[in-house]
Amino acid sequence: MQTEGSVEIDAPIDDVFRLTTEHVAEWSIVVVEDEVIEEKPGHIGTTFRSVTEDHGKRMEFDGVVTVNEPPTFHEAELTGKYFDLKAAYTFEDLSGRTRVTQTSVVFPKGLMKAFFFLCGWMMNKANCDAIDKELNSLKQFCENQTAVVV
Repeated sequence: MQTEGSVEIDAPIDDVFRLTTEHVAEWSIVVVEDEVIEEKPGHIGTTFRSVTEDHGKRMEFDGVVTVNEPPTFHEAELTGKYFDLKAAYTFEDLSGRTRVTQTSVVFPKGLMKAFFFLCGWMMNKANCDAIDKELNSLKQFCENQTAVVV
């Protein structure tokens, strides 16, 4: 299942890229912990652990940065117990503002495959709403952080 959403942020692309990729647990509504395990030069291959919490359910993911092209693109793959996830962020410079587009692809495992098959249409709507909330939280975080610096 794939979902995508975009938001325009009133902050420069370099700042938005850095804040998005280096401060996930600070702006995300669902990520409550984000810890780098092993940093690699250029960030490609950097491993990390993320813990999410949604509706009281905590899930842990092991992640790896697969693409890091500052300030325009960042992608990571996360492996979890019930599903794996590929999350990509595209950043577009809008003359001092930045458009961020998040694309997520979920790969269910085991019994979750049947659940996704049967309830995918409901989950897709919920995931689109969740991406909108996440991106609006990112927007507020970036705009507040860059306002403090200025």
